[in-house]
Amino acid sequence: MKRRSLLTLPFLLTLLAAAQPALGPGDAVRNIPQTSFGRGETINYKVHYGLLNAADATVETGGSLERINNRPCYKATVSGRTTGSFDFFLRIRDQWRAYIDTTSILPLRAQREIAEKNYRKKEVVDFDHEHDVAQVFDVRDNKRSTVKIANNCLELVSGFYYLRTLNFDRMKVGEIVRMPGYFDGDNFLLEVVYRGRQTVETKAGTIRTFKLVPKMPDNKLFRGENAISVYLSDDRNKIPVLFQAEMFVGSVKVDMCGYQGLKAALNRVY
Repeated sequence: MKRRSLLTLPFLLTLLAAAQPALGPGDAVRNIPQTSFGRGETINYKVHYGLLNAADATVETGGSLERINNRPCYKATVSGRTTGSFDFFLRIRDQWRAYIDTTSILPLRAQREIAEKNYRKKEVVDFDHEHDVAQVFDVRDNKRSTVKIANNCLELVSGFYYLRTLNFDRMKVGEIVRMPGYFDGDNFLLEVVYRGRQTVETKAGTIRTFKLVPKMPDNKLFRGENAISVYLSDDRNKIPVLFQAEMFVGSVKVDMCGYQGLKAALNRVY
């Protein structure tokens, strides 16, 4: 894998930690009905490294639909910036965006603009799910390439929206969700284990959640197979409210601190 954003590390951990050979050709482009999210949703997070506040992050769904290849799409944006002493030493200003087809919940276009100290990256990826290829444009270097992708392939941002379409009420504890993905020229297959219901504390309150754990191979970065945990709200929204990762060099936590524009009331404990 090539260099990845430092600020979005917790999100990337979830989708890339269990990287394996990607799925081959499969079904035709899918149709996934969902009522968990729509336009005009914003979720705010605090990113912690150990006891230190490291960054602020926002996940936002645009207030209007966009059209890519004459298809209606949600415009979903993940952005973030370092804070405090982390900003002095690293100064990160990152933005990831996906245009997600409203019918298939697949990305039709993905953009990322990375500014991390002296490092810069600007890229646009157009996905052709009928032919299972992606057209990659490196804006800064003015280079174009074509990459073969798996059937119904996801990228970082659309992967989290796809998780929100799943019906966890019909799942058994220990059941595995398999997600083909693409990132930075590489294809992978992510396996995520459903671990049941759990109540967690966040900066936005105490919330009932569904717990998901990516399966991880032996590695030198994370503490064991279950080092990463993702918590989605146990309600119609299924928004990510907490991410936790235990690493050999410390712990990383992404904690929801605010939200607006949800489709339904959040399942908080009062």
